[in-house]
Amino acid sequence: MYFKSCISRKIVIGFICLLMQISHGITQLVINVQNQGGEVVQETITSSVSDDTCTLEFQRSDGTLITKLIDFKSEVQVLKALVLGEEERGQSQYQVMCFVTKFQKGDFITADAMAKLRQKNPSTIRTPEEDKGKENYTMTGWVVLDRASPISRHIAPLCSEAPEATYARDVDLKAWAELPGSSISILESAVKAFPSVTTGSPPSRCSEVSAIWAPCICTLEMCIGWYPCGLKYCKGKPENNPLLNGGGSSYRCGIKTCRKCHQYSYYVREKQQCLWDE
Repeated sequence: MYFKSCISRKIVIGFICLLMQISHGITQLVINVQNQGGEVVQETITSSVSDDTCTLEFQRSDGTLITKLIDFKSEVQVLKALVLGEEERGQSQYQVMCFVTKFQKGDFITADAMAKLRQKNPSTIRTPEEDKGKENYTMTGWVVLDRASPISRHIAPLCSEAPEATYARDVDLKAWAELPGSSISILESAVKAFPSVTTGSPPSRCSEVSAIWAPCICTLEMCIGWYPCGLKYCKGKPENNPLLNGGGSSYRCGIKTCRKCHQYSYYVREKQQCLWDE
C-alpha cells in the first residue's frame, strides 16, 4: 500500500536564523526562504563530506514534507514527498512517494563546498537569484528497494516508507550504466516497468478519470524555492588573503542561488492515490 498510518510530523527547528553546525564532517544550514506566494519557509540543508551527499528538507504550507537528497558519487537525485491525507475526503493517512533521477553535475554545489559556507547575516529572509523554471520527468517504472543499492545505497533508507511508490526512468538507467563500474543489466533488475510500458497502452491522466479505483497517470509538482546552485568567483585580491595580488587571480567569493520546479508524471494503480491531480 502507498498509504501509511497518520502521525503528527513537523519540522522542529530550534532557531529562526541561519545555523551552521559542523560535527564529524556533517554541516547543517537552516535558512529562511520567501516563496513566490510571499510566505517564509524554513529549509534545512545538511551536507556530509564523508558520504558525499547533500539533503535539503522543508515543509510546504499545505503540510507536504519535501526532502531532496543528492548522491554526488552515484550522480543520483532523489525527491521525496510526504503528502498529508485530505480529511474532508475521508483520508486519515499520509502518502509517501520517491522520484529517483540522474543528477546533473553543476546544478548544486558540492558537499565539500557546502561544508565551507559561512553567512554574515543569518537572520536574512532569502530569495533566489535565478529561476530555473520547471523540468518535466516521465517515470517509467518502480524501484525495487532491496535491489536499489546499485543505483544508490541511500535510496532504500530514505524511501523505506514508499516500497511501492519509488519511481525511476529508463533514460536515467542508461545514463547511469555509462558510469565506471556500472552495469545496465544490474540497474534494470532494480526497476519494475509500469504496465503501460510493457503493454503499450498507457491509461488516461488522473485528471481525466472519474472512477476512483481506476489506474491513471498522476502528476505531482514540487518546487525548491532556494538552493545553492553554483559558486561565484571574483578577480583580484580577497580581503582575507593579502598574499594574493590582483594580477588576474580569482578566488571564491560567494554562492549563486536558484529556484527550480520538478514535475513528475507516473503510473498509479488507482486514482485514489492521486486525488490532488484534478
